[in-house]
Amino acid sequence: MLAARFHGQHDIRVEDVPTPTPSAPDDILVEVHWCGICGTDLHEYAVGPIVTPTTPHPLTGVTLPQTLGHEFSATVVEIGRDVRDVAVGDRVAIMPAIVCGRCYFCRRGQGHLCLVFACTGLSAETGGLAQFAVVKEYQVAKLPDSVSDLEGAVIEPAAVAAYGVDRAGVTGGDVVLVTGAGPIGILSAMYAAAVGAGAVIVAEPNPNRAALAASLDIGEVLDPTAPGFAERLLDLTDGIGVDLTVECSGTSPGLATAISSTRRAGSVVQTGLHTKPAQLDAMALAEKDLSLHGSWCYRLTDWPRVIRMVAAGRYPVARAVTAQIDLPDVVSRGFDVLVDPQGDQLKVLVRSGGGTS
Repeated sequence: MLAARFHGQHDIRVEDVPTPTPSAPDDILVEVHWCGICGTDLHEYAVGPIVTPTTPHPLTGVTLPQTLGHEFSATVVEIGRDVRDVAVGDRVAIMPAIVCGRCYFCRRGQGHLCLVFACTGLSAETGGLAQFAVVKEYQVAKLPDSVSDLEGAVIEPAAVAAYGVDRAGVTGGDVVLVTGAGPIGILSAMYAAAVGAGAVIVAEPNPNRAALAASLDIGEVLDPTAPGFAERLLDLTDGIGVDLTVECSGTSPGLATAISSTRRAGSVVQTGLHTKPAQLDAMALAEKDLSLHGSWCYRLTDWPRVIRMVAAGRYPVARAVTAQIDLPDVVSRGFDVLVDPQGDQLKVLVRSGGGTS
């Protein structure tokens, strides 16, 4: 089968590799339909290896090269003898986290904080940027007929966005600022609107991404580097500031905008991942009595809930998809386009098999 394999910085090769086979009684072989290229994948490509293991991973034992892809939908083609939740032929979305189930955090229902956390497509034998993958039963969630294969591949980043917004604690009617209009920022804005935000404002300096965000009509889109940004934000919030900010840019300027824009006693959640230490105005954090939250991954049990929101039309995740490409073109039309700072794409999905849109 074909698979996009990460060997090192700027080195992804579409290679012919053996089709994986289930070996454990709770293993499931799936045929991949669509797989998204994530910001984490882009970080690996541009400056990695970061989380892809160069020595045997403590849980999975794998090392580079790694088949990438952890945002994907698929159809079940083979199941282990102990699998009960899905059957051959079921369409599924993959929850890629691999956890030990035994550490302090796993035993408390916080598998996303597992001490030996691994991930299909980053630190596992298989990944979604391939024609087939093997996953565990706890990693699959059935898709209803009303959710397409394409939407199924966006459930993973949609869950990341949802968890960040939930960490910030949106209350009905809140004014929410999202800094950074990348895929997670756009999905965060959509989710905030879906769970009751009174208004959503997006801050994005890249004109191409700002235009994409504006075309989705989620809320006002502002350039945080433009003169008058702070004044416009105060105009929109009766001079108080936003109730909470979801910081999705993963940059020090984005975090600074979040802290300066949020009202006293408001909340800021850091959803975007920083690849280097950030500068933080701790005095402003203290003076404004702000709550600053981290956000890592998602609750591993969130897939059915997010899928139901998509099925009901409340969380229109497919609107974040701006390009659909084939697996052989994953580098030239996917990774190279997305790492361009002035790129005009938001979420690129890769067609690995027979999925429909």
